[in-house]
Amino acid sequence: MSATPAPLSVALVLAATGVPVLPLRGKVPFGNCRTCKGNACGGRPNMKAAGPCRCPAPCHAWAAATTDPNVLTSPMWAAVWREAVTVAYHPGGAGLTVVDLDNAAAVAWARETLPATRTVPTTRGEHWLYLGAMTSANAVRPGVDVKSLMQYARWLGPGTGRMAVLPAAVRALVVKEDTTPAPGEVVSSLPGRAPWSREVATGCRHTERYVRTGLERGLALVRARTESGAGSQAFGVARFLAAQHTACPGPCGLAAIGEEIVTAAVSVGVPEAYARRAVTNGLETAVERAA
Repeated sequence: MSATPAPLSVALVLAATGVPVLPLRGKVPFGNCRTCKGNACGGRPNMKAAGPCRCPAPCHAWAAATTDPNVLTSPMWAAVWREAVTVAYHPGGAGLTVVDLDNAAAVAWARETLPATRTVPTTRGEHWLYLGAMTSANAVRPGVDVKSLMQYARWLGPGTGRMAVLPAAVRALVVKEDTTPAPGEVVSSLPGRAPWSREVATGCRHTERYVRTGLERGLALVRARTESGAGSQAFGVARFLAAQHTACPGPCGLAAIGEEIVTAAVSVGVPEAYARRAVTNGLETAVERAA
């Protein structure tokens, strides 16, 4: 009886713990079979555009990842395992998100910005693993990819450190910036909302002048983004302003502050849903980093 290929042995161990796995021929998956070539079959059921494919071969990259040992050791997969160099896993299928940091600069950014979590060394950087799945996206910032629901990640070992819950700061990385529409286009309109005041901030330790001055400066930064970037600016302003109140007994009226930032973003063309999401993420990120 021939020995079990080393990558398959690793894959079976991971699959037994509930991590969906697939073989790699280096850093990339094996190509599709003739029937699935060019995604002609329509794709696997768990892909974004699910099709009729029920192919027993390891086609469609991350979508073929499985925890079923009968599939992993099946004749259709045997030839692939004999050629496989390493193993990949589907983070989203395991309820995880991997922040792939591709270089030293990206790692330094993560250490300053993101909550500490389990880390796995890579050839040039690190993988940061969080509990929770989300949308995947490449190049969310220089040297940073987010791998989860629709991507695979190479298995490079269990890593070290305690895995943290997926934070809003990571979710915010994949919120795509909406370009400000051309003049005359109406994106959304907001009804008048009560501005921040001492009446809604009865537990704030700051003076009203301090809060209002900081808020007005932040709103000016958002309104200045008339071409693009207002959504990202709104996230940054919300995060910065919320961070000023982490030592207050509260309440500090952060919801009212958030509404004013949303209104400013919408005024320069950011869709309301996106503006609200960006501001909410900014407020939550400040709280999480202070916790």
